[in-house]
Amino acid sequence: MKTANEKLLDELIGHEVDLSRLSNSQVVTIIKILNSKDADLRAALIEAIDNLGTDLSAAAVDIALLAVLRINQQTFIEIRLAMDQVTDGLISYELAFQQSALRAVLPALVQEAYPVASPAFSAVKTIAQARPFQGRLLREWMAGIESSRAAEVRDAVRSGMVEGRTTAEIVRTIMGSRVQQYADGALQKSRRDVEAVVRSAVSHTAETASDAAYEANSDIISHVEWLSTLDNHTSSDCRIRDRLPYTLGTYKPIGHTIPWLAGPGRIHFCCRSSKVPVLKSAKALGFSDGATRASMDGQVPESTTYAEWLSKQSATRQDEILGPERGRLMREGGLKLSAFYNDKGRLLGLEELRSRLD
Repeated sequence: MKTANEKLLDELIGHEVDLSRLSNSQVVTIIKILNSKDADLRAALIEAIDNLGTDLSAAAVDIALLAVLRINQQTFIEIRLAMDQVTDGLISYELAFQQSALRAVLPALVQEAYPVASPAFSAVKTIAQARPFQGRLLREWMAGIESSRAAEVRDAVRSGMVEGRTTAEIVRTIMGSRVQQYADGALQKSRRDVEAVVRSAVSHTAETASDAAYEANSDIISHVEWLSTLDNHTSSDCRIRDRLPYTLGTYKPIGHTIPWLAGPGRIHFCCRSSKVPVLKSAKALGFSDGATRASMDGQVPESTTYAEWLSKQSATRQDEILGPERGRLMREGGLKLSAFYNDKGRLLGLEELRSRLD
């Protein structure tokens, strides 16, 4: 029979798959909003450039581009409204899921003594909105992309006019060419930036909600473990933290020195790591019932860590992830993944690594 911790891990792994799909669908939705304004933007650009006279001063170009910049501004207003709906829905969903998952795995006797709590939506929303990820709040990231996008348009028009380029050439520089599916235009960067921010906002919001859910149930949760996605896209920061335990609430390292930093889902852009709560044992909760003790044994479920997974991969994949030199050192020198990091979780440079081996 699986223990409560093992059942909970199964629930959370499936949940991470669902969150990944949600992230993908939200990226598609937001990029569609961005792309839906392209026709209007193109038409406004052509009109603005064609109507520019001989005065090519920055002020004159800015005045000519007012309609273009207004479209850009309106686009990001729509994106921000859409993101508000996304994050609100995600908070509600995440809180409901975490409550349901805990109830599904806890024995009835435990739930009677320790009812599963759920934090208030409004409190979690306030925390999510006030907590930056990668140094900025969500609204600041979107405002920055909007501003950068406007600057790229202005710069392309100014330089194009000074260089004597045709309207079609300037517009193509900004919008991109059909043959390249518009990926060669200056506006492609803003699409990539928006995608990264949307993915990061989804993981940031989900992790903030699960933080609150676990902290609200600290009477039954002992601590949390970092859970990294096991594939060759996993970052060096997340590899070293996989399955490491941290205190609940304060998120201090337990039995190691690798800091939590911003936490899973927030430690870098597009982070796919998450965490799993470890339930307290029946003994710690004060139960002597045999069935309850068997279920709530307090043991952490066995699972392959990233380091164990990596050690079993082919040389080609190891080199792809670590780099050829580190991959060779792992295979020929018998080094463990932890040997490539310092005690703060920073990946060592090759020269630092070689000096340690000398």
